[in-house]
Amino acid sequence: MSIADVDVLAAAGSRNALGQMVGLPVTDWQPAAWPPRRSLSGRFCRLEPLDAASHGPALFAAMAADERNWTYLSYGPFAAYQDYQDWLAAQQARPDPHFYAIVDGATDLAVGVVAYLRIDPAMGCIELGHLNFSPALQRRPAATEAMYLLMLQAFELGYRRYEWKCDALNLPSRQAAERLGFRFEGLFRQAMVYKGRNRDTAWFSILDKEWPALRQGMERWLAPDNFDAAGRQLRTLAQCRGGD
Repeated sequence: MSIADVDVLAAAGSRNALGQMVGLPVTDWQPAAWPPRRSLSGRFCRLEPLDAASHGPALFAAMAADERNWTYLSYGPFAAYQDYQDWLAAQQARPDPHFYAIVDGATDLAVGVVAYLRIDPAMGCIELGHLNFSPALQRRPAATEAMYLLMLQAFELGYRRYEWKCDALNLPSRQAAERLGFRFEGLFRQAMVYKGRNRDTAWFSILDKEWPALRQGMERWLAPDNFDAAGRQLRTLAQCRGGD
């Protein structure tokens, strides 16, 4: 963020009794709620709280279809099923990250995982991460619907900031964030070392005041009348939001 950007933010703030620039007041603020362990259902998919025993076999088979899925994650790939199940079981036991399996509504098979993480109800901030969409989920309506269901729940729970972070070199992740309506906020240089290499982290976010318009656009995109008989979209997500 440049000094000019800071000046823009300051212009939107106010001044205290000492003449210092401060942020606008947040009136009647109540902390957000912790995400409950419950399933989220849509037309194309379900998000179920991760269960290593029930979801593990299908996930392992789906993820084996393309090893590139693991490149930008700090763990994996897993050569043996037991190693993967042990990893899933460890994640299942943790409150944060809060993992879900994405279950295809047509096949009833788990085809991807995703998680809330860095959950901070007191500050109203929650991050989306650990996205691992198998080829059976990529570029399908269920993938977008899964993102919609998680956003919808987060803002209904009272969060005011919804984050997406990824390796700055992970172009598909950056493009996905922008397609969904996240705003790019900048780079954290040399933020991590993983798999023996540097990671600069790209930060994106959606704020609660931006969500109503994004929600309308996503619901227009997900509506039955936006797909032809073969299941192909008739309007892009950007078009459904009123963009080009």
